[in-house]
Amino acid sequence: MHIETSTDVCSVALSEDGAVLFSKEDSNGPQHAVTLGVYIDEVLSMADSHAKRIDAVAVSCGPGSYTGLRIGASMAKGICYGRSLPLIALPTLKVLSVPVLLMDELPEDALLCPMIDARRMEVYSAIYDRALNAVKEVSADIIDENSYAEYLEKQPVYFFGNGADKCKKVLTHPNARFVDNIKPLANWMFPLADRAFYNNEFQDVAYFEPFYLKEFVATVAKNKVL
Repeated sequence: MHIETSTDVCSVALSEDGAVLFSKEDSNGPQHAVTLGVYIDEVLSMADSHAKRIDAVAVSCGPGSYTGLRIGASMAKGICYGRSLPLIALPTLKVLSVPVLLMDELPEDALLCPMIDARRMEVYSAIYDRALNAVKEVSADIIDENSYAEYLEKQPVYFFGNGADKCKKVLTHPNARFVDNIKPLANWMFPLADRAFYNNEFQDVAYFEPFYLKEFVATVAKNKVL
């Protein structure tokens, strides 16, 4: 089972052997507290009625909205406790990258820069290669015309996510490519979740906490003081 609540979109999915069996999403705003429980009941009902054993619960672990991540993590942990299931935590920015990796026209040397929107010209981003190895770790970035120049000078960089739109007029390098309408959704989580499951990359359910954006804000504020 997959749960994604890091942005205004709330989504859940159920997958088996690399195929999505059930998927539900709500893009009408941050109402996860109401919507998520209903979706989870539908997933569990579908799995039980079709004799599908749930092996693990995967949850998007941020960065993202404090409220959304807290609701998603709480629900995921509750299911894990109730059904004695392992918990898998997936970085939101990697989840966001999955549909872009599946694009046919993506060059071999492309870099991926998923972005989550923050205030003013600030985004939370990382840069990955096509194997989702981190070229630039997750950070809070204030975007100007020189942002990511060291990467753009060498190869094409694909920007996407709800933080990318406001960067189009600023990041004008010829190697800057923008992909619209990319959202972190539960039905894109299964490739990452399957790999984590087979590598036994599980979280301690009792102590797991998501990667909240407020941690970035505190770090940025500290750096500005210094």
